[in-house]
Amino acid sequence: MSNVPRLQEKYKNEVAKQMSEKFGYKSSMEIPRIQKIVLNQGVKGAVADKKLVANAVDEMTIISGQKAVSTFSKKDIANFKLRQGMPIGAKVTLRRNQMYEFLDRFVSVALPRVRDFRGINNKGFDGRGNYTMGISEQIIFPEIDIDKINKVTGMDITSVTTAKTDAECFELLKLMGMPFKA
Repeated sequence: MSNVPRLQEKYKNEVAKQMSEKFGYKSSMEIPRIQKIVLNQGVKGAVADKKLVANAVDEMTIISGQKAVSTFSKKDIANFKLRQGMPIGAKVTLRRNQMYEFLDRFVSVALPRVRDFRGINNKGFDGRGNYTMGISEQIIFPEIDIDKINKVTGMDITSVTTAKTDAECFELLKLMGMPFKA
């Protein structure tokens, strides 16, 4: 038997029923679910030092448990000495089991390690049922060895859902354990 992530079980057994009761869905296919989680990190100073992007890719790989890829600039910007095709960041897209495992670790282990944590901001919704939040330090993840990093950087975490409205997405993420501010 395969290992089913804890949050995936929670979604099937609890969250789907509660969402259906609250919003009155007629079919189980209407109930919103999380499709993917995207971790994205823009690396400041990547133009001058190429090793910063390689370090960011390595850190994102350790954090997510899946190989991260470099992101490249799409156009030239002379003021930043940026040329098209230069590596400027790292990203990784998590789906299925890895997505649920990451979300579980993020909510239960990483977020409580944030200094002066009072909940995450509930203003990161995009109007189409997706939620994006930024974290300022990658050292909140226990997988990262603080002694081995050379630069403390942040990242954006985007949860892409099948929800049609922000209210549905907010309720889904709240039921999945995201600690929003009151």
